[in-house]
Amino acid sequence: MNFKKVVLLALLSPFFFASCNKDDDKIEAPLGAYDNGVLILNQGGFGHGDASLSYVSNDYVTFQNNIFSLVNPGKTLGDTGQDIGLYNDLAFVVLNYSNKIEVINRYTMVHVATIDSGLSNPRFIAFANGKGYVTNWGNGGSATDDYVAVVNLSTYLVSSKIPVVEGPERILEYNNKIYVAHQGGYGYGKTISVINTDSNTVSATIEVGDVPNSLEVNNGNLYVVCGGKPVYAASETAGKLVKVNLANNTVSSTVNFAAATHPSNLDIEGNDVYYTVGADIFKTNVSATTLPTTALFSTTAQGVYGVYSFAVKNNAIYVGDAVDYSSNGKVYVYSTTGTLNKSYTVGVIPAGFYFNE
Repeated sequence: MNFKKVVLLALLSPFFFASCNKDDDKIEAPLGAYDNGVLILNQGGFGHGDASLSYVSNDYVTFQNNIFSLVNPGKTLGDTGQDIGLYNDLAFVVLNYSNKIEVINRYTMVHVATIDSGLSNPRFIAFANGKGYVTNWGNGGSATDDYVAVVNLSTYLVSSKIPVVEGPERILEYNNKIYVAHQGGYGYGKTISVINTDSNTVSATIEVGDVPNSLEVNNGNLYVVCGGKPVYAASETAGKLVKVNLANNTVSSTVNFAAATHPSNLDIEGNDVYYTVGADIFKTNVSATTLPTTALFSTTAQGVYGVYSFAVKNNAIYVGDAVDYSSNGKVYVYSTTGTLNKSYTVGVIPAGFYFNE
């Protein structure tokens, strides 16, 4: 494994502090506080061990890369940053290829603990009933070893495993229940598992559509964007926007996308539903029965050919561009009407935005 050394350049801003070595090269110092802003998880190259964290303040004035390593000299996050779960004062950073979770103080970035047993190809994390829940693919080539790991948040140990069907991916909590989207691993899933967090068992299965890739809850309903089977599958299918009534775990409506359309990156703010198709951002309403045919705006002017990560918060739209998947990625911040407000160069493959407020 080749580890990528990162050269840290001091930023010319009064909000950053630098010290000089004997050769007068400037070395960036940590900020000391990372609240009131967004944490950006940079996945890094698979097998390269270069996952990292970046930070942008809510007012966009303060920006810094590699904040975990700056605060914890000599430490690196690990390999293939997959997800971050924010719980109380802590951030749980899921490292897929490293098969571990790094636990850090979400406001200071100080390292707290490492969870490095009981995980196998971990993906995403959520919290319920005082416990952590982590989706695990196990061996990606096996359809029978997938599970959700239950994490004791006092000991930072995996206390049990809940067997689930293949390819558990996105996960969220609502009313002390856990909802898991089965994207399918190396295959193509089409279900949501409901986990009872008192018994830590699967209490229901909801069939939605092919390859559910993102989940949001709004007013007691679960909204699921299903990407559909891709063009290289044996039989391509289009995406769906599915609404599930969580009072009885039944599908209450399904809106079909046009043929060969594969949406992703669902986010809901108020009654506005946002999602992406390729480099385009779309917006509709939670009560809509048809989908827009025209994008809210496109990111192609910034050279984006496919939105890799996405979030809507505080009247701003955040887009992560993986560029060529080996160079440093880009983050673009737009208004909710599509005006580009800010852009930043971050780490390799910006994979997610986590609002630290």
